Amino acid sequence: MAAEKSSVLAPPHKPAEGPFPLETLRHSMAHLMASAVGHLFPGTKYAIGPPIEDGFYYDFELPRPLTEEDLPKIEEEMRRIAKEGGKFVCTEASKEQARARLKGQPYKLEIVEEIPAGAPITFYSHGSWTDLCEGPHVDDASRLVHFKLLSVAGAYWRGDEKKPQLQRIYGTAWWSKEDLDAHLARLAEIEKRDHRRLGRELDLFTTHLEAGPGLVFWHPNLAIVRRSIEEWWGGELARHGYLPVYTPHIASEELFKRSGHLENYADLMYAPMAIDERPYRVKPMNCPGHILVYASRGRSYRELPLRLSEMGTVYRYERSGVLHGMLRVRGFTQDDSHIFCTPGQLEGEIAGVLELVDLVMKTFGYSFTAFLATRPKEKSIGAPESWEHAIAALRAGACRTGLPLEMDEGGGAFYGPKIDFKLRDALGREWQGSTVQVDFNLPERFDLEYTAAEGGRKRPVMVHRAIFGSLERFVGGLVEHFGGRFPFWCAPVQVGLLPITDAQVPYAGEIASRMLGDLFRVKSFDGAGNLNKRIREAQLEKIPYMAVIGKREVEAKSVSLRLRTGEDRGAVPLEAFLALCREKRASRSLDL
Repeated sequence: MAAEKSSVLAPPHKPAEGPFPLETLRHSMAHLMASAVGHLFPGTKYAIGPPIEDGFYYDFELPRPLTEEDLPKIEEEMRRIAKEGGKFVCTEASKEQARARLKGQPYKLEIVEEIPAGAPITFYSHGSWTDLCEGPHVDDASRLVHFKLLSVAGAYWRGDEKKPQLQRIYGTAWWSKEDLDAHLARLAEIEKRDHRRLGRELDLFTTHLEAGPGLVFWHPNLAIVRRSIEEWWGGELARHGYLPVYTPHIASEELFKRSGHLENYADLMYAPMAIDERPYRVKPMNCPGHILVYASRGRSYRELPLRLSEMGTVYRYERSGVLHGMLRVRGFTQDDSHIFCTPGQLEGEIAGVLELVDLVMKTFGYSFTAFLATRPKEKSIGAPESWEHAIAALRAGACRTGLPLEMDEGGGAFYGPKIDFKLRDALGREWQGSTVQVDFNLPERFDLEYTAAEGGRKRPVMVHRAIFGSLERFVGGLVEHFGGRFPFWCAPVQVGLLPITDAQVPYAGEIASRMLGDLFRVKSFDGAGNLNKRIREAQLEKIPYMAVIGKREVEAKSVSLRLRTGEDRGAVPLEAFLALCREKRASRSLDL
């Protein structure tokens, strides 16, 4: 059966080329927008207006709050200015001249004061409007034709919530109308698939200010998706030799001092709570707990590699301004595993983790790029030779599996280098995904040992790995990736039974009993009311299969199969339909 074309979209096409790079076009467009805002709102104070991926923005301090209704007026003024044209002209100024030109513009003056002595200070003008800017820009404002303003948002100056909150206008710009239209259509699809919107429509999850921001409540529909994924994943881990553990949600602060988290991670940890006059913390990581399991008794080389695995919930402080549905939260569950192995086993263990990453990404239809992240310039622990050994092992493991690596210099964890994966979803967007990290430092800090084959005590190597990463973020991303149309094997409801009249309800009940006994998830839409309306209800719930049952189906012991896409497959013998459902569940197929 064919894949659902509406679930997975083609990646964005290559945009048309213009006389200047797209980044230059968008930077110029930000200036055009700023000039229009200044004309419409006298007294505007300007901050910054850079190009960004697929567009641009500019931050302002304005006499009044903007609304979405203001955007068409600003667009109209932008088109008027662009039509009049005006070459972009660059001029240089001394710091003293710049201060004079920017009188009454506090944000620009702050930027001027940070420019090193002797460095050039440049202004770009088009028409009668001038802005402090390094450039570059297009040659003339008349080129600024294909654009659209998208939204208004709040933004703290310099991203610091202790500084003034400004108003940010986002826009997009392209060299051709076709590219602009294609991008706007893609944005409309992204909005339609927004997991917060689908969360409401499909009753998937909620967050509650009463309980605290950034904490996710999984409703039954999405909890079923999560449980299906966890059950499948538990079987895969067992097949790959992982052993389950469970560790507490809180621990003494002394544990996090020893692990280095308190030293290097304190800004993301919650404040201590006093228990029996000792400070405790909710855990930001699962690794210290797994280390204590390893260290609970003596270990032999015969036990290694020891692969410990936990669906462990952790808590990290994220600023309220960056919280976003399920994608950026304060409490989340990681499919966390820690592998304790000998140095000689390290390369093979890394290769095994990379194979698991490939399995997961293929199962859910993601493509991905892998990045080798090296030692951070700040906040890191351990000897340089340990870092070099770890980096070499990551390279070798990737080479063994044929995985190409791109470099992320300085992007490693404070205790060791890692391979990070960026997933590309059905809309062509990138998500932070799996990670595998090598750690020689925590085994040293906790004095971990094992008895070597030749006798004596040796230090194990530790591998941290989370393949789903955060389940909240991964599943929230899946909602958008599939547009709420989950594959049959993990869909909240897999089959909708639709008897045409009450006379077929008993037969529908027999089918439901058989399928529930076989652990399928079935929902019955009774025979009352309009059939087309009930089919539409099942489609809105994005149920993969609908089994319509009329008099002929009862007599023939069959069902009339419809897909949620609207495709009608006609009569299918009941046993063949049940076999189809078993096959789709077992294969975890993305197709219907």
